[in-house]
Amino acid sequence: MKYIRILSILSTLIFAGCASNPMQVSSSQSVQKAMPDESQIVFMRSTFVGSAINASLYDVTDEETKFLGIISNGTKVAYTTTSGKHTFMVVSEAADFMEADFLPGRTYYSIVTPRMGAWKARFSLWPIRNDGSSEYNTESAEFTKWLNSTKLVHNSEESEAWYTNNKDSVKSKQLDYWPVWQQKTPEDLAKRTLNPQDGM
Repeated sequence: MKYIRILSILSTLIFAGCASNPMQVSSSQSVQKAMPDESQIVFMRSTFVGSAINASLYDVTDEETKFLGIISNGTKVAYTTTSGKHTFMVVSEAADFMEADFLPGRTYYSIVTPRMGAWKARFSLWPIRNDGSSEYNTESAEFTKWLNSTKLVHNSEESEAWYTNNKDSVKSKQLDYWPVWQQKTPEDLAKRTLNPQDGM
């Protein structure tokens, strides 16, 4: 009886993380070039591990957190912003971050990857390099696959409502995990930073 109850609780937790993605599929599936006075980043996700769990994306460069959308497996989210330094955050069971330094007129890419958490998958943001110097780079066959096989999505009324309802939880995770991020070594931070030359 005890084991049945535990399994029931676990099932509830698992299915709670399997909600469908409230994002809207974009009418045009082409990622447009960044305007000369702007920068753009495209987050992509394509992996079997943790595929049933959604994650949410944010620009936390300034005090005001900007909700970029919810990324499910097989989707991508494009975000237009200013050039210069930015900090991005991905949230699921926990929060994780990525730094970036953008040049104007360029488009940058990041891959959202799962890692196992206590109850469900957690996620990390990894920069996609433009020079072949990393596992994640624009010269790889995987990059072409990610770009072509993922659907471009953008926020909808439903996803905005989700963020409104979960804003406090998101902020709490940001406050909990930002100190962990700050303890990373300079070498680790360098691996998790999009550099100006990574733009296309």
